[in-house]
Amino acid sequence: MKPRIRPLALLVMDAPTFALQFHSDELRRLAQLVHLDEPVCVHELDSPEVRARLREVEVMLTSWGAPYLTEERLAAAPQLQAVLHCAGSVRGLMDDSIWRHGVVVSSAAEQNAVPVAEFTLAAIIMAGKKAPLLAAQARCDRNGWAASLAREDLSNCGRTIGLVGFSRIGRRVVRLLRMLETAEVLVSDPYADVESVAEAGGRLVELDDLLLRAEILSLHAPLLPETQHLIGARELAMLPDGATLINTARGALVDHDALLLACSSGRIDAILDVTDPEPMPPDSPFHELLNVMITPHIAGSLGAEARRMSSHAIDELDRWLGGGSLSSPVTSGELTMRA
Repeated sequence: MKPRIRPLALLVMDAPTFALQFHSDELRRLAQLVHLDEPVCVHELDSPEVRARLREVEVMLTSWGAPYLTEERLAAAPQLQAVLHCAGSVRGLMDDSIWRHGVVVSSAAEQNAVPVAEFTLAAIIMAGKKAPLLAAQARCDRNGWAASLAREDLSNCGRTIGLVGFSRIGRRVVRLLRMLETAEVLVSDPYADVESVAEAGGRLVELDDLLLRAEILSLHAPLLPETQHLIGARELAMLPDGATLINTARGALVDHDALLLACSSGRIDAILDVTDPEPMPPDSPFHELLNVMITPHIAGSLGAEARRMSSHAIDELDRWLGGGSLSSPVTSGELTMRA
């Protein structure tokens, strides 16, 4: 069935996300494309009032805080034709049952990758200059900076950078690194191919080869059963002395007990935007380490960056209503394999 000129749409997300992502401009654009009943946005799909609306809904715009689209909830929306996700991965929102209902799905994961890649580039540059470590030391020792300036390891020129995961974000980071005069950008990903990595500006290698050479190691892999604690004591021990681990992906990719030992020894440094657990407990020894910088999961879309994702979803809606192809369709494989 083709959609009506102005199909009935429903926004499904928590209230703070709705306020963050949908300002007057976004709501005005939506109203020109679809019919919006009141309330425009709901955070649940099980109350009698919402279930009554679901019977007629043809389009859902979802985001953070949306409930899982179970078989029962999908069955309650027999007219549903499209789910346009105003955030990144949809793996926490649905499973393969969505295809049995003939629903097309789009995600703003590519837009969410932009600020994460930008943050990662900044972290890599800061790691090359040892900025987090030296900033922490400067707060403790205010007798002068001569010793720091005399160091020969404060450089982004000639660094070997290693990326684990050639995801949307990883691919962007490799391309951004072209602005630096790195020695080499190494990539490890069992699903990547040599040509794609080379086109972006990197070289595909096995994980062990990468670890032995990476002066700065940045993680961009999805969290799957097989990637839990992908970086443990063995992997950390393989890194060169003075290496920096950067994690903007998922905290559980790293064995934090092993990381604490490695950082406590002073052999490696870390920049962690994600941790395990998250947030890090107030009494965690990580907080006392001068060579560990912890940021509160800020690499992803925040502020106006979040509106970039909702704007993309509205663009997708416009394309779909016009009979065009979605620019960011989600496939079955993406629900299980990629970040």
